Amino acid sequence: MPSKWKVGIVGATGMVGQRFISLLADHPWFDVVTLAASAGSAGKTYEEAVRGRWAFPWPIPEAVRSLTVLDASDVASVVANVDFVFCAVNMPKAEIRALEEAYAKAETPVVSNNSANRSTPDVPMIIPELNPQHAEIIPFQRRRLGTRTGFITVKPNCSIQSYVPALTALRHLGPNRVVVSTYQAISGAGKTFERWPEMVDNVIPYIGGEEEKSEQEPLKIWGRIENGAIVPASAPVISAHCVRVAVADGHLSTCWVSFDKKASREEIIDCWRTFEGLPQKLNLPSAPHPFLQYFDAEDRPQTRLDRDFENGMGISLGRLRGDSLFDWRFVGLSHNTVRGAAGGAVLIAELLCQEGYIPRK
Repeated sequence: MPSKWKVGIVGATGMVGQRFISLLADHPWFDVVTLAASAGSAGKTYEEAVRGRWAFPWPIPEAVRSLTVLDASDVASVVANVDFVFCAVNMPKAEIRALEEAYAKAETPVVSNNSANRSTPDVPMIIPELNPQHAEIIPFQRRRLGTRTGFITVKPNCSIQSYVPALTALRHLGPNRVVVSTYQAISGAGKTFERWPEMVDNVIPYIGGEEEKSEQEPLKIWGRIENGAIVPASAPVISAHCVRVAVADGHLSTCWVSFDKKASREEIIDCWRTFEGLPQKLNLPSAPHPFLQYFDAEDRPQTRLDRDFENGMGISLGRLRGDSLFDWRFVGLSHNTVRGAAGGAVLIAELLCQEGYIPRK
């Protein structure tokens, strides 16, 4: 690699933005040179902007501590010195769509953590191990936007990372019905226990919009490109229930699934343990090795013990067993702010840079 890509983080002061900064502190390919956030943070050093709000036990990386935060709405200033941006803003969806499109039209690729563009037919929503081929939609999107290099790509919802990789490894068996319940950490709401004391010793049985995303987004990931759009898959039918639990980090899921084809327990576990995707084959910097791990112990995976598997980029599975209503049931676990948010977006960017979709300016 002759030189590093210059990177901007839009929404740098929020929890996901802070996670981006932490993950990129020593990245071999990417150099964070620009930070942007709301007008209230603009003009401050990054250290000043997050004072009292830094969410992690480690210190702010020295390289960004003194960077002056720009106003995210000042697109020209933000893109002036970067090759691409990560976006993790907290705004109404219509405003996010407009902002991300403005960055793309300024010939700057956007790798977004936000949900605003996930349903846009020519915006790829990528888990790099599962559907890297969806990057092939980017030329169609560029044609619509009238850009040469600018485009938008998104990562999917954090909760689906805990079970969709496991189901994708078994797609050859034809999953046709899925019921999933997710038990989601408070960091998924951008909170810590200090800032959300109501969550201590508590479970909230509702997370706005999560169930719809959990049911619909996997179908786009499993979809096909046709006539310049990603057409979602028609199966399996997914029913989801999502709850917030008193856990700092890590989304755990319990999943029930029926298949068109039969397979033994040993065959399914072998599929999981041997599954790898393009990031593993390319040996991308953030790619976990292995991607999926399966526990034989009946009480694993556990959130606190296993969320950091492969630096938070791996998926942990366990408790595969038969079911009286479905064929099989299992438990999955993913780190929601690493694989499910910033880390997943970093891996997308690595893939797109490696494949030539993100050039240096």
